[in-house]
Amino acid sequence: MFQPLFKFCATMMIALTLSTAAGAEPDMLALSKDILIGTEAERQAAAETIIERDDPDMIPSLVLLMRIGGAHVVTQRTLNALTGEDITTWREAMHYQEAHPDIVPHPSYYDLKLWYWGGIDRDFLTLFETPINRDAMRIRFEEITWGGALFDDIPSLDNPRLIGAKDADYMLDTDLVFGVSINGDTRAYPLRIMGWHEMFNEVIGGVSVALAYCTLCGAGILFETHLDDRAEPFIFGSSGLLYRSNKLMFDRQTQSLWNQFTGEPVSGPLARSGIRLKIRPVTITSWADWREEHPDTKVLSLETGHFRNYDSGIVYKEYFASPDLMFPTLTDQTRLLQKDHVYGIRVAGGAKAWPLEVFAEEPVINDQVGLSNVVLIGDANTQTVRAYDRGDLVFSGTAETISGPGGSWKISEDALIGPDGTRLSRMPGHISYWFAWDGYLGAESALYEGTR
Repeated sequence: MFQPLFKFCATMMIALTLSTAAGAEPDMLALSKDILIGTEAERQAAAETIIERDDPDMIPSLVLLMRIGGAHVVTQRTLNALTGEDITTWREAMHYQEAHPDIVPHPSYYDLKLWYWGGIDRDFLTLFETPINRDAMRIRFEEITWGGALFDDIPSLDNPRLIGAKDADYMLDTDLVFGVSINGDTRAYPLRIMGWHEMFNEVIGGVSVALAYCTLCGAGILFETHLDDRAEPFIFGSSGLLYRSNKLMFDRQTQSLWNQFTGEPVSGPLARSGIRLKIRPVTITSWADWREEHPDTKVLSLETGHFRNYDSGIVYKEYFASPDLMFPTLTDQTRLLQKDHVYGIRVAGGAKAWPLEVFAEEPVINDQVGLSNVVLIGDANTQTVRAYDRGDLVFSGTAETISGPGGSWKISEDALIGPDGTRLSRMPGHISYWFAWDGYLGAESALYEGTR
């Protein structure tokens, strides 16, 4: 999915001329060019100059050159001389860079990277102010990488066509869906469709929401998009850029980049606004279970306005079946494997994750997250977990039948309802791969270790 190298090289030659005219440091840009496309003698001479200079500020440029031109032996040798490590691949180089946040890139790095992205799709440049103000961003610019798609090339579904459950003859009982119910407005969004679009912008039950689905980190998160101090709700799309194997979405009003996992703007006009979108409950479950529980549900039509193969088990088939990540990021696998599924909750006072596999033996878990007591009801087979604020109550049972004070309780999308009408409110949470949850929350989050 990369641009052919000769096209990029032509862009680079133009970029270097313009950057020099703009007063950038031409020597370092020229050295980067020679490392990338110079003759063997020019490569060797550039490498010797960079090595003799002995400044780690060129490490990010060399990491980027390994992405653009491959792990060329001269690039490797130069990078290894500056790092003191034996780095042989771009993935290893990115791991090193992530582990060394103290390294500040040489100023020429920003021109090099923007012109690389501009050679792929000039619309990427609309997401960044120039010159780049690294301190104004909430993530490291050097860790933002191209995900292989052009800007906004993964089309969001904005108020898409929905059909009744009885008309959805394309659906298999085993197909997983994102189930959403707000103020009695109940809808299903099949993962086999959402995997191609990764975003919807909708009004459900009178509430403006967006579901941001990062296929790479296995997380579909439902955000409320209308803030009290703004006239219009945010409308989101997929930028085509990634940060630590997590999609960066953008809002169409300000072109700010947002972290899909946290619901916070990280670059652009809103980066320092302090905005964090409210997370709403969303349920992953099988189509058969959702349809049985919500016979009046609406579901996405295959008529999305886009040509994709929406058959079951097609989108990201190889990635979902593999234990490996598509893009590099450091991950702690001492407790869980990087692509193990967890269900996570973030509330005031704390965050916690529960390995999905524990629900196979403990379908009902009474626990605590932050300052809240919570009961979780889960089915590992369908990745279905719902969580409710239980107060001081204690529950038991299965994923289908819950027993608590007074007898049997009813599971609904917005509350756990007791035989006397007591309602325990649903808590927002979502499924994700372990690497993403741990990578973004880390020490801020607890991990459920089980009761046995």
